[in-house]
Amino acid sequence: MVSNIAAVPVTDTAYGYIATSGESVTEQHIAGLDTEDAVRAYFKDIPVMIQIARCESHFRHILSDGSVLRGKVDSADVGVMQINTRYHGQTASDLGLNLLNLYDNMSYARDLYERQGTKPWSASAPCWERTLAMK
Repeated sequence: MVSNIAAVPVTDTAYGYIATSGESVTEQHIAGLDTEDAVRAYFKDIPVMIQIARCESHFRHILSDGSVLRGKVDSADVGVMQINTRYHGQTASDLGLNLLNLYDNMSYARDLYERQGTKPWSASAPCWERTLAMK
């Protein structure tokens, strides 16, 4: 099973070039970081994913009661990247990923981005597209 998707350097994808800085961010790198810092470190090579996390979850993964963040509109959307378990749960599981785990949630989001670009997060595009346009 693949449990560390991001540890495999990916340079060319269907959606262009993703920069690699030599060493990939691993689960150990983000341990102890708050969620926002973990997202920023993990997606430093894909800035749009940082903005998507900001818009989708406000950089939240675990709520104050210890539960994993779920979507307001669709409770099947989970975690910092609001991955829909109804559509992506089985694929994530086949890859050895647990979408309720912060690192695995981001790993699956990276994999999804590499396959489909930002399309899976198009519902929040009015939020993150404006931010990217200002930079």
